Amino acid sequence: MDLNRITAFVRVVEAGSFTAAAAPLGLRKSSVSRSVAALEADLGIRLLQRTTRKLSLTDAGRAFYDRMRDALAGIEEARQAVSSLGAEPRGVVRVTAPVDLAHDLATVTAAFLRANVGVRVETVLTARHVDLVKEGFDLAVRAGSLADSSLHARRLADPEPGLFASPAYLDRVGRPRRLADLARHECVLYRAGSSVAKWRLSGPRGDEEVSVHGRADSDDLAFNRGMVLAGFGIALLPAPFVAPFAETGEIERVLPRYAQRSSPVHIVWPSRRFEPAAVKLFREALAEALPRSLAPGGSSLR
Repeated sequence: MDLNRITAFVRVVEAGSFTAAAAPLGLRKSSVSRSVAALEADLGIRLLQRTTRKLSLTDAGRAFYDRMRDALAGIEEARQAVSSLGAEPRGVVRVTAPVDLAHDLATVTAAFLRANVGVRVETVLTARHVDLVKEGFDLAVRAGSLADSSLHARRLADPEPGLFASPAYLDRVGRPRRLADLARHECVLYRAGSSVAKWRLSGPRGDEEVSVHGRADSDDLAFNRGMVLAGFGIALLPAPFVAPFAETGEIERVLPRYAQRSSPVHIVWPSRRFEPAAVKLFREALAEALPRSLAPGGSSLR
């Protein structure tokens, strides 16, 4: 059945005539009359008794009206509830991000929830590449190049990872003087999948590549930083991530004129025609706070 025809019938009963119902519906009297007649044809039963002076419900019409009136009221309530989600920050926001961003994401989320009491934030921290649409996420924070062109993206920062090691390791093994020296050092690898990795770095002579070896490989920058702090080897790490430890002398920069380019951090989200206000506001909160944390000297990933 056509919902518009049901709506026309209910409004006719409530208004008491086709003429009175036509104006609120934005239709002509003849169009309303045809809608009700078509509804009766769909149902195969008469709903209204028509005379030149008034309308009256048949028994079938009364039963149908009683049920459809409540149904339409429920639809209107649902419409208003959903519409309010688009205008006011309410409902659930689902976000996913790397584990390495746990500290800063928690800081932003706490401030956001204090300011928006009608919102609930569900956060999944994982190194896995999450399918936002399939898995029902509103937002994601991702590092590195973006492959999915169907997503909207906003660049937050370009941390440009550098080479870091502990003074204890460097005093024990020696400090590399040129990029090729990394080949003889113990390196802590990130998502390498084997004991050998190629590090492409930009330096005084442009882009250079070196093959490095490592017996430790993980998908968590916090783990790699821990290995560096433990004096195990050299790792590529974002400068903000190690800033607190560099200040205390626990970690130092190796070959400081070299850095890894093209490691931007983005916030991404699915393309949507209507976006809940809570999602938009939380995205703006992330876009405002995270660039400060990811900048050199920021508070990222303590």
